[in-house]
Amino acid sequence: MAQESPKHPAAEIPVTSNGEVDDTHEHGYHRDLKRSLPSGLGLSETQMTSHGFDSATEGVVEAGAHGGSPPPLPSVLSPSRVAASRLAQESDVITPAGGQRTQTKSGPVILADEIKNPAMEKLELVRKWSLNTYKCTRQIISEKLGRGSRTVDLELEAQIDILRDNKKKYENILKLAQTLSTQLFQMVHTQRQLGDAFADLSLKSLELHEEFGYNADTQKLLAKNGETLLGAINFFIASVNTLVNKTIEDTLMTVKQYENARIEYDAYRTDLEELNLGPRDANTLPKIEQSQQLFQAHKEKYDKMRNDVSIKLKFLEENKVKVLHNQLVLFHNAIAAYFAGNQKQLEQTLKQFHIKLKTPGGDAPSWLEEQ
Repeated sequence: MAQESPKHPAAEIPVTSNGEVDDTHEHGYHRDLKRSLPSGLGLSETQMTSHGFDSATEGVVEAGAHGGSPPPLPSVLSPSRVAASRLAQESDVITPAGGQRTQTKSGPVILADEIKNPAMEKLELVRKWSLNTYKCTRQIISEKLGRGSRTVDLELEAQIDILRDNKKKYENILKLAQTLSTQLFQMVHTQRQLGDAFADLSLKSLELHEEFGYNADTQKLLAKNGETLLGAINFFIASVNTLVNKTIEDTLMTVKQYENARIEYDAYRTDLEELNLGPRDANTLPKIEQSQQLFQAHKEKYDKMRNDVSIKLKFLEENKVKVLHNQLVLFHNAIAAYFAGNQKQLEQTLKQFHIKLKTPGGDAPSWLEEQ
């Protein structure tokens, strides 16, 4: 007789004679399942607990009576704040190879170099500029209304006033010299044309050949001397123009910076005096200290600018005397020689000051000559 294949007790559902399900096989199944499970886990309830859940009821898989199919696993595992704190604590624990657990300190991460926002920096610059402008404007209005005090250096202020007055006078001389140069150029141009006309008539009028010839030579000589005088005057104009519009103007720009520094110094000095007259408490003492620092910084700037102006005025005076001395001698000698008809003296004056005349209609110097 063929031997039947063994069957698992769970594959059969026995029935008693009364028609009820026999539980003996079910208890045998539970016993076999208990033997197959690891020790420490109960048969009636298999619980999976993680530190990532609030309570033991979350993430629990109950193994009850086997119904022929494995029990469904939970599809969503929702962590909680307690679980997050436990994970954070466990993340700080480092287990080395020796098996000992060491705990590292955890805390907020602080960046050493704070990232600066360009927009905030620009906003801060605008704020400082606005505050400084407001203080200076208030100081200027107070001075004009006679309510505010101003710092005055009498000696330096007198020198600045003289410089500004001299600049106006030099500008007037420069304007008149330019007018003289323009008129002399027109006269020289007219004399040259007149000399050409006389020379043409001397060739065509035989009876007046000598008379037209004399006048033609005279006008050409006057035109030549006029060109020489024109070169001397233009050199005088160029030198005075450099003195007025570059050297003196540069000094006046420094004077302007000095005056701005003086206004800022007086504005912050007034603020400090007002704070010192007020009460001194925990709120005002930091403001007084900050105002004292700003006042000291602007005082140093004011002293530096005043020293710069004094030095520039000294060097300007020396340079002005030297330049104007040479130019006035040139102008006088050239005018005197021209109207005296002394052509040699006029040419000697131009050589003395190294003035080279440009020949009208002359060819431009070559590249080699310029080098």
